[in-house]
Amino acid sequence: MMKVAALLPIKLNNQRVPGKNTKTFSDGTPLMTLIQRTCLQSRQINKLYVYCSNEEVQKFLLPGVEYLPRPQYLDGDGANSNDIIREFIRAVEADIYVETHATGPFTRAESIDACIQAVASGKYDSAFLAKRMQEFLWKNGKAMNFDIQHFPRTQDLEPIYLETPGAYVFTKETFETYGRRVGIKPYIHEVSEIESTDIDYPEDFEIADAIYMNIIKKVGCYQGGVIPIIVKTGQYDCFHSVRIHFQRMGGVAA
Repeated sequence: MMKVAALLPIKLNNQRVPGKNTKTFSDGTPLMTLIQRTCLQSRQINKLYVYCSNEEVQKFLLPGVEYLPRPQYLDGDGANSNDIIREFIRAVEADIYVETHATGPFTRAESIDACIQAVASGKYDSAFLAKRMQEFLWKNGKAMNFDIQHFPRTQDLEPIYLETPGAYVFTKETFETYGRRVGIKPYIHEVSEIESTDIDYPEDFEIADAIYMNIIKKVGCYQGGVIPIIVKTGQYDCFHSVRIHFQRMGGVAA
């Protein structure tokens, strides 16, 4: 049985959106609560660790989530995700690692599990979530992916995949071999527009809050990765819920 450890890196001194990870939605729910709920709902993750240099983060942890202090230097602008993962692997032994982020609040447990299963199968050395893009793109004043004289329908453009913050899955061997979270044969699991939500700037949080509160308004509650529906009695019941696929659910191999 493979051991799967999930890493949720948290920094309390964010620059672009101060206090982003613990910032609350309009109903008082901290942002980092949603991805914790999602990981706890995963059928593949054995343990979720919140990796943070500030022990104050512990008051935001859900039951079943473990706090792991990390070196202070990882809070600096010079440190990237690979540096964080490298230190985490030294502290936590596992066969498969999942790096997830609070900035992907609508990530689904099924999507994370699909990535884990793909890597565990041995067919892929890593996996991540991505959003399909079929748009007219420009760079330096020139069209990148289409002929401006004979442009196609957007649905006929060759898809480009944009990474989302929800999950990066990889084996210990992959990281030790390449020194990064994505190897040379990744599985790309396609997610919907909503699930791909990434909070980088203040306006991103406002959009996410609007989506979140709209769900609350319609169904009365949100449990992260699970969207409850109204049961036949007409009452809102968070315990009688279904997992709803926002849009496309398939994965594509890269």
